Amino acid sequence: MDTALTWLSAVTMLLGTLLSVTAAIAIVRFPDTLSRMHAATKPQVTGLILVLFGAAIQLRGHPNVWMLVLVGLFTLVTAPAIAHLVGRTAYREQRHRDGLLAVNEVRDEELDDED
Repeated sequence: MDTALTWLSAVTMLLGTLLSVTAAIAIVRFPDTLSRMHAATKPQVTGLILVLFGAAIQLRGHPNVWMLVLVGLFTLVTAPAIAHLVGRTAYREQRHRDGLLAVNEVRDEELDDED
C-alpha cells in the first residue's frame, strides 16, 4: 500500500509539473494577452493542485498537509478573480486581437454607463 501511494504521489507531481511547464511555455509563446491569461490560469492552477495533492499524499498524517490544502484553496479562489481583472485591463487598453471576441459584453456595459 505504501509503495502504491508513493507511485500515485510521484505520478500526480509529475503531471502537475508537466502542466505547469506547458503553461509557462504557452505564456511566452501565445500572441496576445487574453490567450496568455488563459494559459496562466487554467493549466497553471491545475498543475499546482496536482503537485500539492502529490505532496499531501507524501506528507499524509503530518500537520503541514493542512497548509497545502489552504494554499490550494487560496489559489482556486484568487486565480479566477485575477484572470478577470487582467482580461478586463487588457480589453480596456486594447491589447487584444481584432475579431477575437464573438460577443463583446464589456463594450455594451461601457455604452450603457455613458447614457
